[in-house]
Amino acid sequence: MPERYGPWETAYGLFRMWQRDGAWARVLIRLQAQADADGIITWDVSVDSTIARAHQHAAGARKKGICSGTHPVGLSRSRIITVSVGRGVG
Repeated sequence: MPERYGPWETAYGLFRMWQRDGAWARVLIRLQAQADADGIITWDVSVDSTIARAHQHAAGARKKGICSGTHPVGLSRSRIITVSVGRGVG
């Protein structure tokens, strides 16, 4: 880090403080809002739900007569991811 910024500990302390109080999130929201207003970004949202089958031993199949899971053998749970994009400056 360049000396003109002072000790790295001070810079890191400020970074962490701003991260914890949400300053970086507010900066991102404002930059996204400005870019959206200027028409230089587009909001493409993709939602995916996937079901993947696993080998019976990877899915917790019975071992020595004891069932280790509550889900049917060979099936994994599907996962739905939702994304919402808010507008405006926070």
